[in-house]
Amino acid sequence: MIHRFGFNAWQTHEEREQEHLLHLLWNLEEEGNQRLETVKERWIQDGDPDPIIELARDVGLVTVENGDLRLTDQGKEQAEDLVRRFRLAECLFSEVFLLEEMQYEKSACEFEHILTPEVTDSVCTLLGHPPICPHGRPIPKGACCAKFSSDVKPIVVRLSDLGPGDIAKVVFITFTRSKHLDKLDTIGLTPGAMVKLHQRQPSFILDLGETQIAIDREIAHEIFVKKMG
Repeated sequence: MIHRFGFNAWQTHEEREQEHLLHLLWNLEEEGNQRLETVKERWIQDGDPDPIIELARDVGLVTVENGDLRLTDQGKEQAEDLVRRFRLAECLFSEVFLLEEMQYEKSACEFEHILTPEVTDSVCTLLGHPPICPHGRPIPKGACCAKFSSDVKPIVVRLSDLGPGDIAKVVFITFTRSKHLDKLDTIGLTPGAMVKLHQRQPSFILDLGETQIAIDREIAHEIFVKKMG
């Protein structure tokens, strides 16, 4: 059996199941729960996960320690690549193609296994290097995020990059301070909201539905939007 890192157009069933296991373990590590019984409870693929776990152990992708199923360094490298592709695909199908959650999750599951590294970086650049997926989980960064490649014009930009008259849809917000998030939520400036920018100085003046609001540059810099024409 051939185990390759990254894109593989000719995967066996076992290799595909192994990638599902790595993805699941990455998610559980983020949640702080890597118990072997939890892995089995969360296993949604057909069949018993035990043979897949044993296979992953044999090739050095996972270890079992005190009842925890943990990724090795090699396993983390492969899992990070898978999760990056999946969460970028979620953003693509959700924000560009406007699919519903059930549709974009199913499509992202397929794309997770077939996106080449080059296409993955192109999608990331096209979306403006999003830091989080539609569910709010962090998207692992790639080389393109460090370079901020300008080869492809991003579809998703910061609200602070808009010009007067631009109309845009809020895609995601990256604040870590809850008071800012609470304030934006109160006025309805949340993912999915449509805004029109009137002016940039001294504050950003926006039309939000029937309301006109003002926000400062710091807040505008942390709101990511998709221009609508």
